[in-house]
Amino acid sequence: MLPPHAPARLRRALRALTAALLLTAAAVLAPAGAAQAAVPAPTATDRGWNDYACKPSAAHPRPVVLVHGTLGNSVDNWLGLAPYLVRRGYCVFSLDYGQLPGVPFFHGLGPVAESAGQLDAFVDGVLAATGAPEVDLVGHSQGGMMPRHYLKFLGGAAEVNALVGLAPDNHGTTLLGLTALLPHFPGAAHLLNEKTPALADQIAGSPFLRRLNEGGDTVPGVRYTVIATRYDQVVTPYRSQFLDGPGVRNVLLQDLCPVDLSEHLAIGLVDRVAFHEVANALDPARATPTTCASVLG
Repeated sequence: MLPPHAPARLRRALRALTAALLLTAAAVLAPAGAAQAAVPAPTATDRGWNDYACKPSAAHPRPVVLVHGTLGNSVDNWLGLAPYLVRRGYCVFSLDYGQLPGVPFFHGLGPVAESAGQLDAFVDGVLAATGAPEVDLVGHSQGGMMPRHYLKFLGGAAEVNALVGLAPDNHGTTLLGLTALLPHFPGAAHLLNEKTPALADQIAGSPFLRRLNEGGDTVPGVRYTVIATRYDQVVTPYRSQFLDGPGVRNVLLQDLCPVDLSEHLAIGLVDRVAFHEVANALDPARATPTTCASVLG
């Protein structure tokens, strides 16, 4: 146990690592033949997204595809942002990816490269339904990083205009240095690799991330926006989220609103200052300044 005087951020990060290990253990202990609980494919919701009858307007000609984070899903991760974008006239879609057998609702745990293939297929379906030539992608956490594999290795750059990442783990995470402790927990690293491969893929320095970032962070023809918070305790250090390359805009939330205290989850789930900046990134020609007052928008 950590001593009572341990820094609060260290205690929070340790809880995050513990939760990941517990989830991995649950996957290990699940019966080998357990079938995944039935989770319906994303459908139109009463808030107006995943509506395959939606046709993009002249003002917003590209559908927006929302990509959830690790342990998220196509609905819960987007109860704030999806309606926010729908009200602004966008056709909005979201997918589930990275499902593990026997683990319902909590997705984004399968190999990240395979999840990128699921995104590829989903985008193809959205383009076919809407008739649009390209989409814009908005992702939270892993959902802001995983699409880069699709862009770089699966031909996604021909189908995507912009990628907006909310707290994306573009260069992995150290969990405030706690990932360095994995070798001291016998079998933990093997457990992550075998049973929840996405967690292993997202550790700073993983083989997946080395390949993803080798030769540059970006691909030509795509605009990139990264929106980070200095209070992120999951993807650390927070500056590792930023990208280098042409067509990149890196944004620190506190530069827009110094009193914004959002951490890793809040920036993607409820932060309307971050949402306003997402809208700016999707439509830079009509962008308006993002300030603390953007919470009222």
